[in-house]
Amino acid sequence: MPLAARVLLIGYGNPARGDDGLGPALAEAIAELHLPGVTVEIDYQLTVDHAALIAAHDLVIFADAAMDLDAPFRLTRTGTTPTATLGSHQVTPEVALHLAGLLFGKVPPAFTLAIAGTAFGAIREGLGPEARCHLGQAVAAVLELLGNSPDDRPQVRAKGL
Repeated sequence: MPLAARVLLIGYGNPARGDDGLGPALAEAIAELHLPGVTVEIDYQLTVDHAALIAAHDLVIFADAAMDLDAPFRLTRTGTTPTATLGSHQVTPEVALHLAGLLFGKVPPAFTLAIAGTAFGAIREGLGPEARCHLGQAVAAVLELLGNSPDDRPQVRAKGL
């Protein structure tokens, strides 16, 4: 990644629903590192409003919890997808990117980081032990994507670890 690149990391999910808080927990962990050029946003879900922020950056990483992954996390390249309707829980990373291009004329390269969780739904603050382990691995993957070498990586402790 070029040194002057403006990176946006959006961690989303509901921390009051156990492992659904993995996206925000990852965003908090990255924010605590104060990486130059990296903007961190935390939200319950993606909205149309994120399109302007996306268009203002050179690279976007969407981070969210996922069920039924066969690995601790999955990092995939994200493309655009138009949508005919918009409503609550209907803005996906692909739709958010499409809106950035449609409304602001810029679609930066993007990745989606799905982090495996196991305890969803019940009202419970904090991540489970397995999710905390997956979170640490996902933070390392983000740092690698951003070009930080293992020697450059600060120690990361997300809230609840």
